[in-house]
Amino acid sequence: MRRNVRMAAVAVDSKPGDTSGNLTKMSDWATRAKGAGAELVLFPELSLTGFIPNHPTGDHNEWLRSALAGAQAIAEPIPGPTVKRLIEIAGSHDLLLSAGLLEDAGNVLHNTQVLVGPDGLLGRWRKMHVPMFEMPFYNGGEGPTVVETPLGRIGCNICFDALMPESTRLLAVQNVEIVLFPFAADPPPVTPEGWRNWAAPALRSRCQENGVFGLACNYVGDVEFAGAGQSFPGGGLALGPRGEPLAEWKGHPGEPAMLTVDFNRETLTSARAEPEYLYRFRRPELYGPLAE
Repeated sequence: MRRNVRMAAVAVDSKPGDTSGNLTKMSDWATRAKGAGAELVLFPELSLTGFIPNHPTGDHNEWLRSALAGAQAIAEPIPGPTVKRLIEIAGSHDLLLSAGLLEDAGNVLHNTQVLVGPDGLLGRWRKMHVPMFEMPFYNGGEGPTVVETPLGRIGCNICFDALMPESTRLLAVQNVEIVLFPFAADPPPVTPEGWRNWAAPALRSRCQENGVFGLACNYVGDVEFAGAGQSFPGGGLALGPRGEPLAEWKGHPGEPAMLTVDFNRETLTSARAEPEYLYRFRRPELYGPLAE
């Protein structure tokens, strides 16, 4: 990992089906993040193609058929035109950018987060654990990989994945240093504080038990699609390798905003040198029953 890395997390108000408009917003935020000295910008889960709301109030069968057809229509392959445009934005700002989209993988869809830089696609992660309300739309993906970048070794867990300890441990065994946690979650009360109180315990644990930096941001704003709607409060959090909070998103509920944070290599190395560094005490030979 580089000696010091400045990261930004942007809760952007993406709209489902408006990929072009969402990219324009991301480009504007990339300009602001670059001005703040950031080298990587994290955008939320499904921020490129937009989140499809999944709490219909009318006829469920009619909604599901309409929503599934709409999801198929806005999904894109990787690489594809949207990822290509994101790479162009990264190049024009000399940044690494991470954002999510519905991925058309042929006969199934995936909820996928990409990491791009000026020279192209660096990494791709498919959401592994799919919560019940999202199961109609996409399939669970394969185990995550770690990407070597000029900033450090980067991995990703998407939203619900972060609640499962195994998700981040799969990255830790590949010597990850920085984990991206993009969210699209609306736990009650639907406020940034409500999201933080729901997400922070899991995120702190994932970072502390693996000795990694974590950067999280949550979807923000109202979305409507196929006759259903949903509201997201925003929110964001940066954590150190002891699980300690380093920065917090300060936006207003339902409005886009950005946090910035510096991750320092000395913080990482000192945390991993302490007697309480939990990863050191792994006993993989005992864990076979967990996978049976």
